[in-house]
Amino acid sequence: MLAIKYLLLLMGWGLIAAGIALATYDFYLLWQYRRLLANQPSEKPPEPEPVRWRAGVRLAALALVLMLVSASIVVVPSGSAGVRVSQISGTLPGTLYPGVHFIKPLLEQVALYDTREMIFSTATAEEVRTGMPLETVARKEKPEMMMVQAREGLPIGLAVTVRYRLEAARLDYIHNNLPQPVERELVPPVISSIFRDLVPNYTVREVFATKREEIRKRAAGAITQKLGAEGVLVKEVMLRDIQLPPQYAEGLEGLLLKEQEADRMGVETEIQQKQVRIAELQAEAEKARAIKQAEGQAGVRVLQAKAESDAMQYTLPLKQKQIEQSRLEAEAHKESTIKNAEASAQAKVIDGKAEMERRKLLSEAEADRIRVVAVADAERMKSEAAALRQNPLLINKIFAERLSDKIRIMMVPTDGKFFMGDMLRGTVPGSVESIPGEAAGDDPPQTTSR
Repeated sequence: MLAIKYLLLLMGWGLIAAGIALATYDFYLLWQYRRLLANQPSEKPPEPEPVRWRAGVRLAALALVLMLVSASIVVVPSGSAGVRVSQISGTLPGTLYPGVHFIKPLLEQVALYDTREMIFSTATAEEVRTGMPLETVARKEKPEMMMVQAREGLPIGLAVTVRYRLEAARLDYIHNNLPQPVERELVPPVISSIFRDLVPNYTVREVFATKREEIRKRAAGAITQKLGAEGVLVKEVMLRDIQLPPQYAEGLEGLLLKEQEADRMGVETEIQQKQVRIAELQAEAEKARAIKQAEGQAGVRVLQAKAESDAMQYTLPLKQKQIEQSRLEAEAHKESTIKNAEASAQAKVIDGKAEMERRKLLSEAEADRIRVVAVADAERMKSEAAALRQNPLLINKIFAERLSDKIRIMMVPTDGKFFMGDMLRGTVPGSVESIPGEAAGDDPPQTTSR
């Protein structure tokens, strides 16, 4: 709704600006026409339209209506309340709570009040000593410590804090009758006057120590009653600090020290008396404990003697059984040792025989392997001899291959009738023409190395 209010207000100002712009444009056209007419009297230009006063007035009227509608919308924020004030009849009864409300524009207006809790607080003695009150007064509007007089006529400083809020249902009365603002013009004087009327009925000692809570309660009741009649609800009254007169503070400090000393001595006396009583009780308890302990030890010895006499009846048979058991255990250990030695000897004999058998089998396997390898070598040598007899040039080939791995071998027949054979026979050095031992009519193949 607040957005609608500002939108209507903006539209109203926009329509007013549009009406002014329309009238200004018409006046500009009329001025242009008169200027052309004055410069060229022979040629009469077309007459412009008359100034559109009615359109401007309509726009202004519509803008006024929108602005009045916008002014009739009032939004009371959260934590606040309002009261309507009429220009004719003054403050109207009733309270406007947070939300949207409609009023009569130009005739009524809304006065807003903060209905949340507010705090009235005076400075403490520590702030007064450190020089903070002047700064807090300027920055937080915090008054100085409240000074009152006790029954003896001595001045006493009070640090008071009061939590309160305005009664929303009585805002019309507050706005119409109370001085404004209430938190500065009404609350501080009422609180100060009540404490200044109440404290003189008590002595300094009563204010400081014995009847401090009573004074606070009476002051809280009086403040609540007096401000409540004016539409201000008091939540709490706190008496935070009390500043004593310097002379009384010194005397009270000495008196308190003496009282503390007396209390300390009384406490120490009581402690010593209790310590003596405790020592007596401890001695009696120790005596009773010693008697009980002696009686218990005597009873234990009697029971031990009886137990020993009863146990002797079973000790000799038990000892005999233990001796017999030890003898049987020794014989069993001896027999088990002999059997273990015999088993170990038999195991060693069996291991020796197994090792001999293993070595025998390994030697036979090695002999068989050698025989098989020899037979294979003989067969291989026979096959190689046969191959050499059939192809004697294999010796040259093998020899050439053993010389270097970069030598390439090509074997061709010597009786071939083709160009490569003639070239090898006539031009390639190192070619083999014939091999001794061959028949005269046979032409073995030639081997050329490169």
